[in-house]
Amino acid sequence: MTAADNDKSAINNGNPRHIAIIMDGNGRWAQKRLMPRIMGHYAGVKAVRKIVEYCAKENIEVLSLFAFSSENWRRPQDEVSLLMELFMNTLQSEVDKLDKNNIRLKIIGDKSAFPEKLREKIATAEGQTAQNDGLTLLIAANYGGRWDITQALRQIVAGVKSGEIDEQAISEQLVNQYLVTAELPEPDLFIRSGGEERISNFLLWQLAYTEFYFTDALWPDFDQQALEKAIGSFKGRQRRFGHTGEQVIDNRVL
Repeated sequence: MTAADNDKSAINNGNPRHIAIIMDGNGRWAQKRLMPRIMGHYAGVKAVRKIVEYCAKENIEVLSLFAFSSENWRRPQDEVSLLMELFMNTLQSEVDKLDKNNIRLKIIGDKSAFPEKLREKIATAEGQTAQNDGLTLLIAANYGGRWDITQALRQIVAGVKSGEIDEQAISEQLVNQYLVTAELPEPDLFIRSGGEERISNFLLWQLAYTEFYFTDALWPDFDQQALEKAIGSFKGRQRRFGHTGEQVIDNRVL
């Protein structure tokens, strides 16, 4: 941890710098209420608003949300189409609010699979908020951790072939530079709602030293209090990064 990291930790009261969340349980939330699954996704958007507001207020640097995985295309076509429509409408309705609150929006994933109109809206939203320096809101859409690592390796291999990258210079740090999260701190806290306890191909490389927190709460029910509970659990843990507990206590690794 650097002096700059210590300063940032003090500013946000020891909160995680980067929180990554799999927002699971929207469909089940709706089904429990005898509603179509898509209604759970609409309710999930409302939960997102509350969590984004809280993270911005608490000086969290990055909030990453897994909105649509590369495997979600396997869902029924009607649901996928409605999700794409919801994604596009939400981008259009929320970007001004994000911009007004100094929040930078970044969409990560293979955008080539999206309709051209959606890609245009993504580019417009990212461009409008690009200069904001508050919370960075990272939305993973058509994203997979294996895809992320693969696209990074393709770029590195191309660089080696062209002579721009020395093969002997390939390192973990170099791979980091080609991931879609290159300029961001790695997640400190990973949360998954909905009762499942797996990471489902989300940020595979980046989660190497992340603290995990699982909750049975379905995503539309995940509120500020639930997030505070997760952050409280995080603050109660000792993060050693390969060192001993005594080294951490004595601040010999800071």
